[in-house]
Amino acid sequence: MKGAIVIALLVALAVIHFMAEPASAVTCEDVNNALDPCLPYLTGGGSPSSGCCNGVRILISMAPTTSDRRTACQCAKDAASRNSNLREDAAAALPSKCGVQTNIPISPNTDCSSIS
Repeated sequence: MKGAIVIALLVALAVIHFMAEPASAVTCEDVNNALDPCLPYLTGGGSPSSGCCNGVRILISMAPTTSDRRTACQCAKDAASRNSNLREDAAAALPSKCGVQTNIPISPNTDCSSIS
């Protein structure tokens, strides 16, 4: 009887373990939505809007792990590659203009595997 209870408990724990959802990872849709308000700044220069800077802060908060930052980097890189009007000087200055620090660059030339 005691052995049956232990086995039932182990089975129950295994089921719970496999049913638990892992934390969701950052997606390109998340990155695009966060940075969409930045397009006028990234293509025209000037100053980023408050919505843009909020998006940058959201992006940073969505990417707490190295894996998340690399994914976000690749998404930003892909988006930058699709936009021929992107001003790389504006993209490089975006974090400092928003008063934040991040190692998620917005550039078509970034090696995202080097992001830590």
